[in-house]
Amino acid sequence: MVLSKLNATSATLTKNRTGEDISPCSGMCVTCVDGCIGMCEIGKSAYRGPEIIYPQPFGIITTASQKAYPIDFSHFNINGTAVGAQGIEADSDVAIFPNVNLESKLGRDGGIKMKLPFVIPGLGSTNIAKNNWDGLAIGSAISGTILTIGENVCGMDANSVIADGRVVHSEDLARRVKLFKDWQEDGYGAIVVQANVEDTRLQVHEYAISELGVEVVELKWGQGAKDIGGEVKIRNIEKARLLRNRGYIVLPDPRDPDVAEAFAKGTFREFERHSRVGMVTEESFLKRAEELRELGAKYIFLKTGAYRPADLARAIKYSSLAKIDLLTIDGAGGGTGMSPWRMMNEWGIPTIELISLAYQYADRLAKKGEYVPDIAVAGGIILEDQILKGLALGAPYTNFVGMARAPLAAVMVAKTIGERIEVGDLPVYIERYGRSVEEIFITATELKKKYGADFKKIPASAIGLYTYYERLAQGIRQFMCGLRKFNLSLISRDDICTLTREAAEVSGIKYVMDVDREEVDRILG
Repeated sequence: MVLSKLNATSATLTKNRTGEDISPCSGMCVTCVDGCIGMCEIGKSAYRGPEIIYPQPFGIITTASQKAYPIDFSHFNINGTAVGAQGIEADSDVAIFPNVNLESKLGRDGGIKMKLPFVIPGLGSTNIAKNNWDGLAIGSAISGTILTIGENVCGMDANSVIADGRVVHSEDLARRVKLFKDWQEDGYGAIVVQANVEDTRLQVHEYAISELGVEVVELKWGQGAKDIGGEVKIRNIEKARLLRNRGYIVLPDPRDPDVAEAFAKGTFREFERHSRVGMVTEESFLKRAEELRELGAKYIFLKTGAYRPADLARAIKYSSLAKIDLLTIDGAGGGTGMSPWRMMNEWGIPTIELISLAYQYADRLAKKGEYVPDIAVAGGIILEDQILKGLALGAPYTNFVGMARAPLAAVMVAKTIGERIEVGDLPVYIERYGRSVEEIFITATELKKKYGADFKKIPASAIGLYTYYERLAQGIRQFMCGLRKFNLSLISRDDICTLTREAAEVSGIKYVMDVDREEVDRILG
């Protein structure tokens, strides 16, 4: 079974001359012909070099792994029962799916109220995050969920004021925080500010807490899409020089006169800006967590990626020692604004395996009486069945689900529809629902009733995120009603089964033919 597609992909705008007739081990065309112009990965790399490492075109796309992992969420099914009800009266008129309660609380003190168990982890300095922030912030706020401002926002903000090596004002970060807070309702959800190595050096958390009133901060070890620091493309040489002067790694060096000349000639059109990788130690992690609390942070999160098992163990153990409020683990296979394409496919522990390991490690600590933080699982999760399976796979420790690429897709689609409504140029398959926001977006009537005159201030992109979340919520409620469980806290590993022995071995979840074996024997005598 071939798991990877090599040497040609729409992500890097490459293709094989021989189409599907390729060598399965290398991905090269079966016949490589002298005279070919070279549209495959090898060919384009011969004249564009490292540029072809990254998905293209940067700034208007998100990308995710194309690799077919041996085990994914489709190898699990959700169980159901015809008996009783938990968390509600066992009455057919009461135990209906709209009555499933999806609200929850997050943090050591349960102080963050959540209407839905969704977290958007770390959308930071990429253009695609910045250009869609209105929809993300307002949509998350009115949905009562968590939104994370990712790494490098202050450093990338050309208007940031940096004095003595620390940021004292960032127009972009301030706007992102304010937009969420302006629409936040009754304390539901939260806006989170993340920090990587560069952000820590710039004292972004100090600025966010003291000047912007941010209560929730997140330390970042990495993500599931790559094992290096964040990167973006820069098309302006002056900004590239600014970022290089601020301490970022910028390739090629925009200060080099020969590089500047080549850029002016159009030999290349984009600079790469890279972040550094962190150096994690128990001592420094615990110290930083304590510093942030002393600075005024009410809640501290940790985001980690698809690193080797020992690093996952460190993340869970250090989070326990530091009394972290939420640990987000991000499995390989998910998506990103921009990561090296081969790395996104070939690096890291996939989501199913990562959640399974996290369950084992958290359970070991819990059985010793040690503190286990709330855990959010992420990595290619987009719809209600995957959400429920992710929560069940790591239950009772995995209480939330992280999604970034899917919510961003909902925001972008809704934004495009809104723009097409304004110019009166709707595609036929959209126009059949109507020609206005109120007609096309199914939640518009509800939102208009709730917000009155302020409804006009909600962009279509935010309505799109809210509507997408409402779909997910109803889908989860329907699954949970079938489980006869009417509260999120009741979800357990017994709520899913595996369809293959391999998935059962990896996850510890029972194979479908072994489910309820003891109870069946009791029933049948």
